[in-house]
Amino acid sequence: MELPKVWRRWLTRHERIADALPAVPLIVIATAATAVGKNDWHDPRWGEAVWMALSCVPLAFRSRWPLGVALLTVVGNLTLLLAVAPHIAPTPAASLVALYTLAAHGSRRTAWSVGVAAAVAISGVYAATQAESLVGGASLLRFDFLLAATALGRAVRSRRENLAAARARVERAERMQEEEARRRVSAERVRIARDLHDVVAHHMTLVNAQAGVAHHLLRTNPEQAYEALAHIKENSRAALDELRATVGLLRQPDDAPGARAPIPRLADLDTLVSGFLASGLPVRMTHSGTPTPLAPATELTAYRIIQEALTNSHKHAAGSRTALVLDYGPHTLKVTVTDHGHPGALKGAGTGHGLIGMRERAIAIGGTVTAGPRPEGGFQVVAELPLSLTPKLSDAL
Repeated sequence: MELPKVWRRWLTRHERIADALPAVPLIVIATAATAVGKNDWHDPRWGEAVWMALSCVPLAFRSRWPLGVALLTVVGNLTLLLAVAPHIAPTPAASLVALYTLAAHGSRRTAWSVGVAAAVAISGVYAATQAESLVGGASLLRFDFLLAATALGRAVRSRRENLAAARARVERAERMQEEEARRRVSAERVRIARDLHDVVAHHMTLVNAQAGVAHHLLRTNPEQAYEALAHIKENSRAALDELRATVGLLRQPDDAPGARAPIPRLADLDTLVSGFLASGLPVRMTHSGTPTPLAPATELTAYRIIQEALTNSHKHAAGSRTALVLDYGPHTLKVTVTDHGHPGALKGAGTGHGLIGMRERAIAIGGTVTAGPRPEGGFQVVAELPLSLTPKLSDAL
């Protein structure tokens, strides 16, 4: 470890010693000043040296009480000028250090008020005791030095505040960057979980239904059982393709390319509906309005909502007549999935993740989803999705 760092750490732990350190050279200089005559050197005048040393003693507490120490040193310097050693005109060195400390630790108004008052008092008393002009060289020099000490302290304080503010901005930016990264990771996890839920819930529901059909018909009607097994094969393969596509999003750009299925679109609805028809869910799909090109995010969202709604109808209202309506408006696509339900057809309450996922998907592109039981029986899901996304929203997606 470097010696300057060790020294700084030691002074940080011993604040009183660090405060008193400037007093040591001041006392030495003050003692030497009492031994200097006009033409030669003589023995120091120890009385005057002691008084000047005493004026430096308060510096040991300048960090704890900067205002009090500044006032004490100024009074000490004035006492030396007026009563103790007017003939040697001592330099107000202790006041310089004290005023610098007050400016570096205290408020700006206090620092400048005390600094200007001390400069006027000390330079004025010096001019009076030495019979010099108030704007003379020595008087003006003391005035300038005292104001310079205050200005230097304020400059040091401003620099420290600017560094602290810059450090705070950097830390705040780092925290915001970390929070944004965590938010993005969380949003991506929710999106992937939503995709996996849609894929697994849809295909596994169909596979389960078709497996039940095959099991029931295997002995009595092998031909229909064979068709059900073929549908199981097709749905399981489609599930694997969509799972590969979803998991493939986690790959890095430099990973080896794998099999990635295309993103489902509304053009694939015929295949989706055919799968439900084969599994025993009578679905009727109709269109209204003039079909217009949709944003890819809107097509994917509409497809997933329809997929989840039909899957729920198959799970909770097996065999019920289900209507799928796509209504193209001027600015929105309205998707309505309605099943008529059957008493006692509900197979389970479910976890509710599918409905949550539908709402999250719609909200993510600026749309809405309402879902609930119908008064006359059955269940209805209505989604209203924008035909096109704003640039800001499409960039976010």
